[in-house]
Amino acid sequence: MIGRLLLLATCIAFTPLYAAGVDSATLQLIVATAPDWNTGHGQLRLYERDPGGPWRPVTEPWPVLFGKNGLAWGRGVAGQDEKGLHKVEKDKRAPAGVFKMGQVFGYEAALPPGGDYPYHQVTDADAWVDDPRSPQYNQHVVADPKNLPPWFSREKMKSGDFAYHWLIEIEHNEHPAVAGEGSAIFMHIRRGETRPTSGCTSMAEPNLLRIIVWLREAKNPEYVLLPQPEYAAKWQSWNLPAPAP
Repeated sequence: MIGRLLLLATCIAFTPLYAAGVDSATLQLIVATAPDWNTGHGQLRLYERDPGGPWRPVTEPWPVLFGKNGLAWGRGVAGQDEKGLHKVEKDKRAPAGVFKMGQVFGYEAALPPGGDYPYHQVTDADAWVDDPRSPQYNQHVVADPKNLPPWFSREKMKSGDFAYHWLIEIEHNEHPAVAGEGSAIFMHIRRGETRPTSGCTSMAEPNLLRIIVWLREAKNPEYVLLPQPEYAAKWQSWNLPAPAP
C-alpha cells in the first residue's frame, strides 16, 4: 500500500499542470501558417468549437503577412521551449507558437458594430515600450500628457499611421516580459498586398475588422502561428485543427 502511494505521489509530482498546446478552455482559435521559417507571408483562418468538441472552420483562409525575415519561436502558451531559432528584439521575425489574445486597441471611441471584447481607445498619451533596457519593456503605458517622458515620441501608439488604426494584441513575451526577446506584437492593417511587417501579423482591413467583431473574451481566444511543416508535425499533440487538405 505504501509503495502504491509513493508511486502515485511521484506521478502527481511529475505531471505537468498544463499540456502543451491550445488550452482546453479555448473555444475560438486563430490559425495562421507560413510555407517555411523564412517566408513573410501565409494564410489565416478562424475556428470555433463547443466545450470538448472538435474544431470547425468559420471562415475561408485569407492572405496575411508576417515578419520580413519570416518566423522564429516566441514566448507564449507553447513554443518557447522548442529547439531552433527564437525571436529577439528587432530581428524582423514574427513569433511562432501558441499565444493568448490580448485586448483590442484603436483610434475610435468604440469597437466596430457587433464588437464585444476588451477595448482601449488610443490617445496621445498611450505608448508601448520596446526598449529592452526599460523596466516597462513590452508593456502598454499611459503617460501624463502634460509631462511626457523623453522616450515617449519613439514609443507612442497614436502616430497617425493608418496601419495602426486598429490593433489586436498578441500576448507574446508577456507576464513577465524577458528583456530582448521581442515586443509590441499585434495584428494590424497591412500596408500593401506584399509588404511584410517587422514581426506582427497584418492583413486587409476588412479581414482584421472581421476578427475584431468575432472575438469574445469568454471563449478564451488564442492565436497559432507556425510554418506548415511544424503545423503538420504538432497539430495533434497541440490540440489544433487538422491541417487543411
